[in-house]
Amino acid sequence: MPRTAPRVLVAGVGNIFLGDDGFGVETVRHLARQGLAPHVEVADVGIRGVHLAYRLLDGWDTLVLVDATARGGEPGTLYLIDATEPDERPAAGDAGPYTAVPAVPLDGHRMAPDAVLALLGTLCAGTGATPPRRILVVGCEPACLDEGAELSPRVAAAVPEAVRMVTELVAREAAV
Repeated sequence: MPRTAPRVLVAGVGNIFLGDDGFGVETVRHLARQGLAPHVEVADVGIRGVHLAYRLLDGWDTLVLVDATARGGEPGTLYLIDATEPDERPAAGDAGPYTAVPAVPLDGHRMAPDAVLALLGTLCAGTGATPPRRILVVGCEPACLDEGAELSPRVAAAVPEAVRMVTELVAREAAV
């Protein structure tokens, strides 16, 4: 019996109306036009974090999040973060999307990836679903998160390399 390739969800997150925060969405738009293997789904999640958490209950082996990720580097710098285990995510107070979320009511329009993954844990515990076996983040250092629908030149220039990174990650995941 032939081995089935692991199911991979590539999710672009971010707000396209806040400059470089739209990096993830722009990157997955390019990936969707490129076409990937049938076991890979590309999704423009935008700011719909709750929707993403519920989609992850559908039995994905790997999640690749693509997002603007402020970690203190030069704008346009790409990062690959293995966020599979909660303790592998940057600690509270670190720059980037994986800072601690204060105990406040759930706001579906302010669901950073850390909040999505925390909600996913709660949903899996309540439903018996299994979270993705691997969670990877392809992040890009933003230059500007001000209102505006355009990526800064350095972040826009990083999109083709991010597409290449995601394509290679997906190929490696299929070989695992």
